[in-house]
Amino acid sequence: MNSKEILSQLNIFAQCRKYGLPLWQCPQFLFLIMGIIIAVTTITSYVIANRYIADPQIVALMVLIITAILFIIASIITRSFERLAEANRMKSEFISVVSHQLRSPLSNLRWALELLISGRLGKIEEKQTEYFKILKENSARMAELVQDLLIVSRIETAKLPFKEQEFVLEDLVNDLIKEFEPFARASNVEIYFELGKNLPKAFSDPFQIRLVIENLLDNAIRYIKERGRVEIKLETRDKNFYFEIKDNGIGIPREDQKYIFQKFFRSENILRYQTQGSGLGLYIAKAIVERAGGKIGFRSQEGVGSTFWFTLPIR
Repeated sequence: MNSKEILSQLNIFAQCRKYGLPLWQCPQFLFLIMGIIIAVTTITSYVIANRYIADPQIVALMVLIITAILFIIASIITRSFERLAEANRMKSEFISVVSHQLRSPLSNLRWALELLISGRLGKIEEKQTEYFKILKENSARMAELVQDLLIVSRIETAKLPFKEQEFVLEDLVNDLIKEFEPFARASNVEIYFELGKNLPKAFSDPFQIRLVIENLLDNAIRYIKERGRVEIKLETRDKNFYFEIKDNGIGIPREDQKYIFQKFFRSENILRYQTQGSGLGLYIAKAIVERAGGKIGFRSQEGVGSTFWFTLPIR
């Protein structure tokens, strides 16, 4: 190992960026904290032993033994954390590479199917059209999954750019409601939007906040199994924007609620209804809201419905 690599290892902030971890979870930072604890423990042991044991050689030996044991334990723990962090980094990079590689063939497949369905390459029988539409729907689902995986990978490696700018949050919500209207009508769902008075402009990343609301609105409509309604509220509370979306869908079982923001988690009743989804939307929403300085939460009762909410600071 040359001097440059040694300096790189000693640079705690660089190592944290490499693993995509916050400072307090970084193995090198933990090792530094443990080193400080060992130093304090060693000095304390020396003071106590020196006070109660007359022989200085025994005192020195005791202090050395305690220090050695603590250092070995700290080294083992840090190495374990480092291996876990490295494995997590490699996993995120693998997902990112695979997602990038899948985007092009999926796009090509979508355009090829569009061309075939259009009939410009020759007459298509009705039965063939049905199969082409099935292929198109499944390729669209694959594209959504790849996009979600790519976003998750960028979040975990701190490579998802957060471009703050001023925008009107009300307009963003209205645009999404218009986009989801056909899906809502097809699902026999009515959408209602309640807007607070005199809302200021938001200052955040509109693309990422759009992702949050899109995921919440998609879930609210998707998990209503019969005729229903989705109620959206946007207002200000305690120097924050407060966004709430309420549905009368299948709800979330109590025993599953603690896992709801975890990656790939889908509750048992959702699987029973065979509802489509990757289990990544709420994980992405939580990561984005917290990065924007807000909070996210929910209330839910199985068979009654769910209410998801998030806040964004007003700046």
